[in-house]
Amino acid sequence: MDALTKILNAASELFRQYGFKTITMDDVARRAGISKKTLYQHFANKGALVSTSVEWYKDHLSEACLKAMQESENAVEGMVRTAVLFDQVIQQLNPLSMLELERYFPDSFLKFKTSLQTKDVVSIAENLQRGIEEGLYRSDLNIPFLSQYRMEISLMVFYPSLLVENRTNIQQVAQAISEHFLYGIMTTKGVRLYTKYKDKYFKEATRI
Repeated sequence: MDALTKILNAASELFRQYGFKTITMDDVARRAGISKKTLYQHFANKGALVSTSVEWYKDHLSEACLKAMQESENAVEGMVRTAVLFDQVIQQLNPLSMLELERYFPDSFLKFKTSLQTKDVVSIAENLQRGIEEGLYRSDLNIPFLSQYRMEISLMVFYPSLLVENRTNIQQVAQAISEHFLYGIMTTKGVRLYTKYKDKYFKEATRI
């Protein structure tokens, strides 16, 4: 593994675990097993490191979600598999991370939001269209609105709200949001498949 990949791995792990505010360049160098000199050869300051590491990790997640969608037998399986991936991310994430990114590194947060719009919302829209064609989703769906809506409600779990009480209940809230969204768009045929995939993938995820 080259030095840059080590740095990005270490930084993204630390930021997910502890948030963006308290982690220092020293912490990242230590976790990556490199010298501070090497770290500063790649990144002039913490802001630059945050920007690149967030983009790098976000691209990794987007690729994983897209792969899950493309490899799925149908649209419902694709939605369930991406929901499981999202749950795994939540389990590793400090609840304050998103708030700190938005407050202390607004440019990086804006890039993150832009990436959601250009990649993830598009992927959701494609899944909705596929589900309609497969007879698994209702034919009267407003795809532009619902693809945006699905992304927005997914992000709710990263912000303090009446729904999210503590770290342990974040995953439960995320699963409930995903399930209620799907029940609102699926046909009877889609619901039958959802029950099958839910039992399969979420049970497998709990064993990881």
